[in-house]
Amino acid sequence: MKRKGFIDLQFNGWMGTDFTSPGLSVDDVRRITREQTARGTIAYCPTVITGDAEIYRQNLGILAEAINDKEIAPHLLGIHLEGPFISPRPGARGAHPEKFIQPPSCDEFDRYQEWAGGNIRILTVAPEVEGIETLIRHATSRGVLVSLGHHLADDNALQRAVDAGARCGTHIGNGIPNQIDRHHNPLWWQLACDDIYGFFITDGHHLPAPMIKVMLRAKQIERFIVISDASPLAGLPPGHHQTFGLNVTISDTGRIYSTESQSLAGSHATMIECMNHLASLELLDEAGLWTVGFDNPLRLLDLPDERMASLSGPELRFDGKQFTII
Repeated sequence: MKRKGFIDLQFNGWMGTDFTSPGLSVDDVRRITREQTARGTIAYCPTVITGDAEIYRQNLGILAEAINDKEIAPHLLGIHLEGPFISPRPGARGAHPEKFIQPPSCDEFDRYQEWAGGNIRILTVAPEVEGIETLIRHATSRGVLVSLGHHLADDNALQRAVDAGARCGTHIGNGIPNQIDRHHNPLWWQLACDDIYGFFITDGHHLPAPMIKVMLRAKQIERFIVISDASPLAGLPPGHHQTFGLNVTISDTGRIYSTESQSLAGSHATMIECMNHLASLELLDEAGLWTVGFDNPLRLLDLPDERMASLSGPELRFDGKQFTII
């Protein structure tokens, strides 16, 4: 199959439009989808983070309408609901507003899925919160892919979550405090577990190069997936902004961080930028880059090759150092 772009499983918005903020419209989703396709992201999962129930009702419905829109439907692979069933602990919750974090509830999840027209495809949860295993089994029995993120789980909680059906880890290496125990922390178990895929933000800000190298060696190419985790501010110029209810700064290098805590608040990168940073580390050849940026997310979502082959979009060329859009 001739690949025409990359697949992004975690994409929060673009150029000031936030999938978790009031005022979202189907026209917004159409515009974002066209612009991402033109920039090399051939398909993606619009991501909604922890938020107010009324925002969920409105925006999940709007995204469901967009997923059924004839023009852009093939490019939308389902909604990634990142929260609200995550850890409320500082550092673990990241940019997610604490007041909207909820304990696990199958009934609440079903309500969100109803608002989304059955289109929630990925659910990120914290494995240590009480009752999460029941929710994991409930969601997976309904065809939802459960990922582990924004948590401080110990090894036993992580194992129980995987036994219940969790299949991947959301932005491993991020969504945890800056200071953690050097031996007993969520990183090592997730990297060592051969039963889960890992999502990694390779934008040059979220993970240092040696860490990416170690993570790739640990997960191996078959279980390593590149995501952008693009902030709704991605594409905007440097300066002071607001997103996720936070005052944030975009630096001249594209780093987006909380002005108060200095913690990262999503990336400024598109998938092609993440892929080109990874390519610059010279850890993978072209075939390997396509595996982590296209084949693995396709395999994880269990999508047929024919669906991606039928998508229209620009073709990408790799010159041995970076991808460019033809």
